[in-house]
Order: sequence, then structure tokens, then C-alpha cells
Amino acid sequence: MQAMYFLIPLSLLMLGIGAWALIWAINNGQYDDPEGASWRVIYEDRDRHNKAAPPHDDHPLEP
Repeated sequence: MQAMYFLIPLSLLMLGIGAWALIWAINNGQYDDPEGASWRVIYEDRDRHNKAAPPHDDHPLEP
């Protein structure tokens, strides 16, 4: 029973911190574009790969 006097306020404090962090993230635009970052990784990788590849005008397998 003694531990409950410590754990209940601690859990309420952690709940408050979590709620504050969620509200802060929403107000600062953290959830405005959830898919943008995932697509940006793909496009940046594709662009980086295309820039790094040398021109292949006389590739034997291409028609």
C-alpha cells in the first residue's frame, strides 16, 4: 500500500507530461504531413542514384 502513494502521483505526472508532449507536437505541426518524409527519402535516394551514375550511351544491353 505504501508503494501506491508513490506510484499513483508518478503515473499522473507521466500522463501529464505525455499529454503536454502530444499537444505541443500537434500545435507545432509535427503531424501536418505524415507521408511527406517517407516519400522524400525515396525521391532523394532516386535523385542521388541518378546523379551518381555515369552516362551510358553505349551500353551493350540497351536497344
